[in-house]
Amino acid sequence: MLETFEPFDLMRGGVRLHGRRGGQGEPLLLLHGHPQTHAMWHRVAPVLARHFSVVMMDLRGYGDSGRPDGGEDHANYTKRVMAQDAMAVMAHLGHRRFRVLAHDRGARVAHRLAADHADAVHQLMLLDIAPTLAMYENTQQDFARAYWHWFFLIQPPPLPEALIESDPVRYLRSVMGKRHAGLGAFSPEALAEYERCIRIAGSARAIAEDYRASAGPDLEHDRSDLAAGRQLSMPVRVLWGEHATVGQCFDVLALWRACASQVTGRALPCGHYIAEEAPDLLVSEALSFFER
Repeated sequence: MLETFEPFDLMRGGVRLHGRRGGQGEPLLLLHGHPQTHAMWHRVAPVLARHFSVVMMDLRGYGDSGRPDGGEDHANYTKRVMAQDAMAVMAHLGHRRFRVLAHDRGARVAHRLAADHADAVHQLMLLDIAPTLAMYENTQQDFARAYWHWFFLIQPPPLPEALIESDPVRYLRSVMGKRHAGLGAFSPEALAEYERCIRIAGSARAIAEDYRASAGPDLEHDRSDLAAGRQLSMPVRVLWGEHATVGQCFDVLALWRACASQVTGRALPCGHYIAEEAPDLLVSEALSFFER
């Protein structure tokens, strides 16, 4: 997969950041979700690369990027720090202003990236998320049952880490396979890549720290924005799966319109993993939005 894209690595603060780049045109950054890697874009990146200079990176804690300790109050996995990783990658590749397409955890990083570095983000497309603060504050039983890992992973160490490390592939398949399309949504090559990476030492700790940060300092950053009346000013396009939990449990557009001044979006006929379940629809949406 993605053999036509050139791999790259750089170090930021002692943390390796790994990814691939390719294509031509204006820069477009792709950020993946949990528990995946940049390989999740394999069905859409080759087409997007005909129109954009595509950059895919593994978030810290995932794929072949580094897995640092969480630090005090999980600070090394805040979305603010991950957004700084993205800025460093794009600056390293010579891109000062760019578009962003992001899914799941990567979309939460993208939200913070756009909030903290508004001058760098030209347009923002987010896949199958509502704002983190709104999701935690409006949690009900249906959401908690479907997104059980949100509440499992934030438990104090070492319990989540120990349970995942006992069988990391089983954890990954449990999270991904119980959604709308099951494991059949993923190509064998992509699934093998996700399984390889979750077996890397430190993955369980890194994943848990990512979620602990989201339930801790990330919420404080979001509350600070809300209290100050700060909104995203760039065009934002939000897509979600009509068979996925987020759209069934939350008013996605209303929640994003409380955070951003220019929001459009709609549901697509798929589940959570839009880039792998409905790649053609996603490409059409991305080209329509980003090429305006």
